[in-house]
Amino acid sequence: MRLAPLSVIALSVWLAACSEEQAPVTDLDFQKDLQTRLIKAKPGTLIEIPAGTYQLDRGLSLKVDGVTLRGAGMHQTILSFKGQQVGAEGLLVSASDFLIEDLAIEDSKGDALKVVGGKHIVIRRVRTEWTNGPATENGAYGIYPVLTENTLIDGVVAIGASDAGIYVGQSRNVVVRNSRAERNVAGIEIENTIGADVYDNLATGNTGGILVFNMPNLPQAGRVTRVFRNKIEGNNHKNFGHKGTPVASVPAGSGVVINSNDDVEVFDNDIGEHKTANIIISSYFSTGYSDLSTVEHFDPYPEGIHIHGNRFGPAGDSPDHLELQALKISQFGLNGRLPDILWDGYVNPAVLVDGKLPAARAICVDNGAARLINVDGPNHYQNISTDMRDHRCSLPALPAVELPVQAR
Repeated sequence: MRLAPLSVIALSVWLAACSEEQAPVTDLDFQKDLQTRLIKAKPGTLIEIPAGTYQLDRGLSLKVDGVTLRGAGMHQTILSFKGQQVGAEGLLVSASDFLIEDLAIEDSKGDALKVVGGKHIVIRRVRTEWTNGPATENGAYGIYPVLTENTLIDGVVAIGASDAGIYVGQSRNVVVRNSRAERNVAGIEIENTIGADVYDNLATGNTGGILVFNMPNLPQAGRVTRVFRNKIEGNNHKNFGHKGTPVASVPAGSGVVINSNDDVEVFDNDIGEHKTANIIISSYFSTGYSDLSTVEHFDPYPEGIHIHGNRFGPAGDSPDHLELQALKISQFGLNGRLPDILWDGYVNPAVLVDGKLPAARAICVDNGAARLINVDGPNHYQNISTDMRDHRCSLPALPAVELPVQAR
């Protein structure tokens, strides 16, 4: 980040002065002053917020490049929007070279922290939470960079979002690491993003742990995502997403969900205790939330999926959705389990070679005894198969995401 020491703005000095008996600080004073400083900031400005819980009734915004916003810790400096009356977000940032760290954003009316269109974004040790617990009325996203480039999300905590706790959309060159997503619909979601590394995270207590999605009607299709060294455990929360949204179709009890995305590598993770499946691979056709009639140049098929070296715990004993429950009983009995990996079976007939996906587009499972079930979605579950012969393969390792110095 570009920091110019002579331009540092110490909000803590102002607060200390206002805390004297003759000039007590109020939440309105704090809110007005903080927004003023965000508006008047210049490149290189540092805004520090000391420990305390600050009540705000309207959203904050920043449009200046090169600003750092720093608190005293994610449990010490708390921006509470519980009584928010104005604004759709807690903090909306439209700027590059932005760093935010060591604070919390609670109970925003909409998204907690939204960053739109910037380059070299660092979100570090930030907590977003809806303190009432999981609820459809909560804001959709906790940490929400969209249309960004060179973005680092490091050591954050996201709790209670009605869509995704940590969401990166339509971006390039992204790292999400060392973070915890809990009791959201989607814990961590990478959507329509090119080049993402998701590692050393904990996703637990969500409806779905980690999602890698592509959606239509967006200017960029996502590809090349690595999901590794994560703990993805016990994501069985009832889905509380808004009806009609993509995540509303995610079955409770899903560990990793890959939907309509290509070149995804899932490896060296601990994935278990999921009632539906540890990994779900699906096409847009299985989501049930829209159709493709107005979508051009959208590829709904997941291809180039490589699953290897993961440690799978129990899964598939009590799947969500009636059709999956019926599938489990019909194929594995009342006391049986679905296999670790569930695939809807949709393939693009235009790319098949002798009835099979070419090697570079295959769905490969090189994961010990782990099995995949093809539920044959195109034929309404008529030709269900656990034959692994076409899936006992491997693919070249995907490249690591390299962030420039400004975003480390």
